[in-house]
Amino acid sequence: MTRILGRVWIPVLVVVVAAAGGAAVKNARTVFGSNPVIVTSKTSDSAADFNPKVVTYEVFGSGGTAVVNYLDLDGIPQRTGSVTLPWSLTLSTTNPAASPNIVAQSDGTAIGCRITVDDVVKQERTATGMNAATFCLVKSA
Repeated sequence: MTRILGRVWIPVLVVVVAAAGGAAVKNARTVFGSNPVIVTSKTSDSAADFNPKVVTYEVFGSGGTAVVNYLDLDGIPQRTGSVTLPWSLTLSTTNPAASPNIVAQSDGTAIGCRITVDDVVKQERTATGMNAATFCLVKSA
């Protein structure tokens, strides 16, 4: 009998410990995981767009033309080529964040840029010199 108990006591102990561990996990799940999972339907209405932002890029200067590069409101670089001064572009978005950026170089001796968001000037810069170049950047509109 002692010989049988010597062989069986380790597997019996493993089974008892596994059962006790399983019972502890089950009790912990009923206490901490008692709230049901909230599932949103795929057909639920999406939030309506609100608070559109109106961004206006402006370039002005003493030269007749300028090369203008800017980021659209989706962050995609755009190149206008040579445009006559003064130049402006108005864009609108409902994205929660936009980062307007404009770079311009004139064929004259002075150039300036301005970025307005909802009719509020966020940044304005001017530069002088031969074939003057400037940039304006708004980190978050």
